[in-house]
Amino acid sequence: MASRDGSPARHRRTGSEESGMLGTALTTRHIEAFGRKVTTTATHLIGDPESSVHYQHAMSALQKELRRPGIQQRVFSYAKASPTELVRSKLSTTEIQHRALTYLPDELLANIPEDENVYSLFQGFQATLPEGESEHRKMHKRRNSRGQKLLEADDAEDKTPLEKLKKERHGLNHRLEMMGVRKNMCSSEIREIDNKISNLNTMRKIVLERLGDLEQDEVRTEQDLLEVDNKLEDLLEELDDAATLGHTTVTPPTEMDIETEVTTTDTQDMSASFMSASIYEKLPSPKAKRNKPTRRKSTPIRHEHFEPGSAIKEFQAHNDMITALDFDAPFGTMVTSALDDTVRVWDLNLGRCIGLLEGHQASVRCLQVEDNLVATGSMDASIRLWDLSKAEYSPREDTTIEEEDEDQPASDNVDRPASPHTSSMQDCPLFTLEAHVDEVTALHFRGDTLVSGSADKTLRQWDLVKGRCVQTLDVLWAAAQASSTMNTTDAKWRATGRIPDASADFVGALQCFDAALACGTADGMVRLWDLRSGQVHRSLVGHTGPVTCLQFDDVHLVTGSLDRSIRIWDLRTGSIHDAYAYDNPVTSMMFDPRRIVAAAGESVAKVYDKTDGRHWDCGDEDGKSSVERVRVKDGYLTEGRRDGVVGIWTC
Repeated sequence: MASRDGSPARHRRTGSEESGMLGTALTTRHIEAFGRKVTTTATHLIGDPESSVHYQHAMSALQKELRRPGIQQRVFSYAKASPTELVRSKLSTTEIQHRALTYLPDELLANIPEDENVYSLFQGFQATLPEGESEHRKMHKRRNSRGQKLLEADDAEDKTPLEKLKKERHGLNHRLEMMGVRKNMCSSEIREIDNKISNLNTMRKIVLERLGDLEQDEVRTEQDLLEVDNKLEDLLEELDDAATLGHTTVTPPTEMDIETEVTTTDTQDMSASFMSASIYEKLPSPKAKRNKPTRRKSTPIRHEHFEPGSAIKEFQAHNDMITALDFDAPFGTMVTSALDDTVRVWDLNLGRCIGLLEGHQASVRCLQVEDNLVATGSMDASIRLWDLSKAEYSPREDTTIEEEDEDQPASDNVDRPASPHTSSMQDCPLFTLEAHVDEVTALHFRGDTLVSGSADKTLRQWDLVKGRCVQTLDVLWAAAQASSTMNTTDAKWRATGRIPDASADFVGALQCFDAALACGTADGMVRLWDLRSGQVHRSLVGHTGPVTCLQFDDVHLVTGSLDRSIRIWDLRTGSIHDAYAYDNPVTSMMFDPRRIVAAAGESVAKVYDKTDGRHWDCGDEDGKSSVERVRVKDGYLTEGRRDGVVGIWTC
């Protein structure tokens, strides 16, 4: 047996084991040799041998880190990952999102718009810093220590006057340059704002056109609704007639009926003609057309979005001076009269003549439009009432005509007299009031009461239900009574103006409300009447010329006169609240809650804004003819001129 000293065991080792051990030793020696070479090279590259200690410590720390399992797993994962994934793994989620949002493709970079700015974005940013830096430095100077202040003082003493001046010049040049940059930035902002305003104005015009189309559609829809209502009423009446005829029964004639027929034949023959003339011809036909009152349900608001003084429409209405005009609502129906002895009805939405109100034997001097009713006072001493709801007028027909005339220039529409519409107004007259013996110069109606003033020096109150005069007021008698009450010896009528105007109307204007009546006459007096007693309640003295127009509300009474002034009276005290004058006589005036509009012998209408106390002119300043009549409602102004032209404006 072998001994136990181990010699036989060493002899049992195979050759492969010995060769493996030899290879391991050789590999270890190669690695050590490679490490020494790398260390020597690194030491030589880093610097002198004395500084290699830091490198050795860094390498030993790195080896310790590489021995950790987590680091080794990361190294293996990096080896398997692509370069893109390696870059993304180094970035946080927030940074990746920021890069994704700020990335611009080549298409956008190729189509960058040209900029007119001379300065770059950095220069513009730098130009905003000086004020901030100065404030920042001031705050920090307060916090500096005493020693730092002393050092700055020493540095300032070391600088020569030449260096100080150069530094100051450099600072001023820099400040001047920054001011130029700021000026350029302000100019750029102004141009940008101008572009935005231009775009907004374009959008505003488009929306205004859309609003106008909607209002025209509203008119057509209301017309369609009226037609449907009329058809519905006709159908219901036909059904009622059919039901009534269905309930009647036909009975065969008896001998007594035959005898009665023989005995009454002569009586029927005698009465047939009488009944036909007195009753049958006056009874309306069941199938006769009955139009309902066309009160508009919608209110036009297009003109409220125009600038004050903007021209809406202008057209030739008459061939002579316009004596009176009035309208019911903005873009509604207007009635005009002139010295050419015609009274025309207009559709303001389309600017076309609907028809003529025929019946007066002379020119109409005054008129009023209230909903569908129109009252006209003429030089033939008569007053006529009209119902415009009975007119045969279709806005759709006028729409097609208007579209055909759009190709013509605007000047042709102004210079060419407007032709009346083919529709007939023969069903519009209601009745005629005849009691005055001279021309009717003023009228006003409200509800069932109408008051008129005439050159026969009387005022008449009319009952529109019965169609007759219920009261006559003598102005001269009232003036005489007032003079006798005041114990004056001169009780004669005399004009108080500086130059008496014989052509002025005796009754220039009037307005009634319930039992209250205000009347302005040629003697310059404004009298307040009580229609219940027929007496003058108060007389307002102030004008020195004939009163041509007046209007009152709950508190104030506004009057215009040929003495070239407009006066605002306080109805509570009877005193003058305000007054202002013009260069020419005032021929027409009207006010709404905000403004007072007057015609004062010029080519423009005079507007007084009661809110801010501003006077301004509305109309065409280069017009050849003067404005004679004005009417305004809700900022919608219509003016009638001496040459027969009607202008429509916003104020």
